[in-house]
Amino acid sequence: MFHETVYTKMFHIISVLALLTFAIAMAAQKNGSANVTADLPPGPMQAKATAACTECHEARILLQQRLSKAAWTKEVDKMTKWGAVVDASDRDALIDYLSINFSPDKPPYEPPRTVAGKNTHAKTSK
Repeated sequence: MFHETVYTKMFHIISVLALLTFAIAMAAQKNGSANVTADLPPGPMQAKATAACTECHEARILLQQRLSKAAWTKEVDKMTKWGAVVDASDRDALIDYLSINFSPDKPPYEPPRTVAGKNTHAKTSK
C-alpha cells in the first residue's frame, strides 16, 4: 500500500513536469518563430503562397530557392500531389508568383544573422 502511494505521487509529479516542459517548449517556439508572411515578397499571391507552402515548410525554404518557371511548375505539382492545398484556379498565378520572386536571376538568399556583423561566408586567413 505504501509503495502504491509513493509510485502514484511520483507518477503525478513526472506527469506534471512533462506537461510543463511541453508547454514551455511550445511557448518558446511560438515566441521565437518569425512571422512567415512577412518573409515572403508582397504580391497578390503572397497569402496563398504562405497558406500552401508554410503549412509544411518555413518561409525561408521558399526564400532560398532560385528556380525557373518550369522548375517551379514541377515543384508546385509535386507538392500538391503530396498534399499542399492549391486551388486549381490559383495554380498558374502561384507558379508565376514563385517564378518571378524566386527565379535564377535573383541574387542569392542572404539569411538574417543572429550576431550583428557576423559573416559566416567570409574566408579567414591562416
